[in-house]
Amino acid sequence: MTLSGHQGQVQVGYINFGGKDVEIVYTKITHHISVTVEAIFLEDQSLSLDNHYVWAYQIWIENQGSESVQLLSRTWRITDASGILHEVKGEGVVGEKPWIPPGTTYHYTSGTPLSTPSGLMEGTYHMKTKAGEDFDVEIPAFSLDSPYETVVVH
Repeated sequence: MTLSGHQGQVQVGYINFGGKDVEIVYTKITHHISVTVEAIFLEDQSLSLDNHYVWAYQIWIENQGSESVQLLSRTWRITDASGILHEVKGEGVVGEKPWIPPGTTYHYTSGTPLSTPSGLMEGTYHMKTKAGEDFDVEIPAFSLDSPYETVVVH
């Protein structure tokens, strides 16, 4: 499935990871850099009675371009189910500022807590080429879902 918007297209689909299927992933390509995200609710780290919900997310950054790029920083925009926006900025990812050569993929796992049982995340990576050209890569918007979210159908 493809979702179109003013920032381009987001591919939504399924992957086979370690022999298991059906995990939904979101992919967006900007400047020949493909960013794929999978979010996983962490039941064992969440305490619904305390309004503490935790997700892990896996990120795959694939360089589909012709030159190496370095991920310098990130900006996350996290919106909880109450509509409250939290912006998180920082250097690199998980303590690294990786170089990603053409045709390779960098993978990492991180996490985020919320005080509501669902939310949305999206963001940008700030990168540079070996030649020193700076550019931003969009991280696709993805949902943070849990079994504690009540859905009302009208």
